Amino acid sequence: MTHETRFASLQLVLPAAPKPVAVYRPVVVCQGLAYVSGHGPVCTDGSLIKGRVGSDLTLEEGAAAARQVGLTMLATLRDHFGSLDRIRRVVKLLGMVNSAPDFYEHPKVINGCSELFKQVFGEEHGVGARSAVGMGPLPGNIAVEIEAVFELA
Repeated sequence: MTHETRFASLQLVLPAAPKPVAVYRPVVVCQGLAYVSGHGPVCTDGSLIKGRVGSDLTLEEGAAAARQVGLTMLATLRDHFGSLDRIRRVVKLLGMVNSAPDFYEHPKVINGCSELFKQVFGEEHGVGARSAVGMGPLPGNIAVEIEAVFELA
């Protein structure tokens, strides 16, 4: 099954791929790898999921925000490459959680994105190396920011 076929079977809805708001490229390709700049949780209506996990948002709401970041990254990948089938595998994720000082469940928040990528790219190719850390604050008070590296097919 291709990534596009699997994606279609999941009946997921992508937001529009965000445009850069500063001096950077959303995707840089180098030596067979796609480096994807940090993305935030952009909803289909263009709004952002904001707040600090552990005070403004629950763990579950944080994980949903991380899932939305994953959908936003998929929109960028599809926009850049024309198809998710250009992705061979997830190599690495760096998840940053806008968290309250006493919140310590950052990996559980970033699971929202990791689980999505596992669904879309499959068990073998959708799970890569990962780091999950707490930050404060993130740009625009977004709940989660994630950057990624993908191997290209």
